[in-house]
Amino acid sequence: MSIRENLHSIKSTLPAHVTLIAVTKTQPLDKLMEVYDAGHRIFGENKVQELVEKQEALPKDIEWHLIGHLQTNKVKYIAAFISLVHSVDSLKLLQEINKQAEKNNRIINCLLQIYIADEDTKFGLSFSEAEELINSEELIVLKSIKITGFMGMASNTGQKEQIANEFRSLKRFYDKSRSFSAFNVELNNLSMGMSSDYPLAIENGSTLVRVGSSIFGERSNLRS
Repeated sequence: MSIRENLHSIKSTLPAHVTLIAVTKTQPLDKLMEVYDAGHRIFGENKVQELVEKQEALPKDIEWHLIGHLQTNKVKYIAAFISLVHSVDSLKLLQEINKQAEKNNRIINCLLQIYIADEDTKFGLSFSEAEELINSEELIVLKSIKITGFMGMASNTGQKEQIANEFRSLKRFYDKSRSFSAFNVELNNLSMGMSSDYPLAIENGSTLVRVGSSIFGERSNLRS
C-alpha cells in the first residue's frame, strides 16, 4: 500500500483517545510531505539535528515530538518549537529544558521516560526515581515545563506476554501517579508502542503511539 493508504489504515483502527505520532527517522522530506498532504500533522523524530533540519524545511503547522534520547547541550536547538519531549530521564535534563523554555517565553510539555525493558541499551528512570522526581522540591521551582505523563519502550523481543507485562507495569505506575497534581504536573499521556507492538500497547493503556515503518515502509539511510 501507499504511505497515504498505510496512514489511513492505521488511523482507522485507533480508539478516539489514542494519538498517532508519525515517526520520521531517516525518512526523506518527500515522504514526510505525503503524510502531511494526507492530513496528518503530528511527527516524531529521534535525533535533534534531523529534527531541526526537517522543522526548518517543512510547513510550520506540524506538531513536532522528540522521542529519542536528548542530551542537555542539544535542548537549545529545539526549545523554540518542540511540542512534546517524550524522553526526559533526569532532573538535570528537565532543568535545562526549563531554562531554554524560559528563554523562549514558553512552557514545554515533557514526559518522563521510564525504564521498563529487560535491555541495557534502553534509557529511563526507575519507578522509584520517577516518583521521587515528581515529589521533589527541585521540580516545584521549574515554571517553564509541564510533566504530562510517561513514556516507555518495551523489550525488543517476540515474546508478546513479556511486552504486555512491561506495558502493564507502566500503566499501573501511571494510574497510581495520576492522583498527584501540581501546577507543572498533569498526568494525562502514556506514550507506549511502536510499529511492532502498538496494538498491544493500546490494549494496555497507551494514549500515544509512535509509528514509523508501518506508515513509511522500512527505513532508508538516504535523506533528501
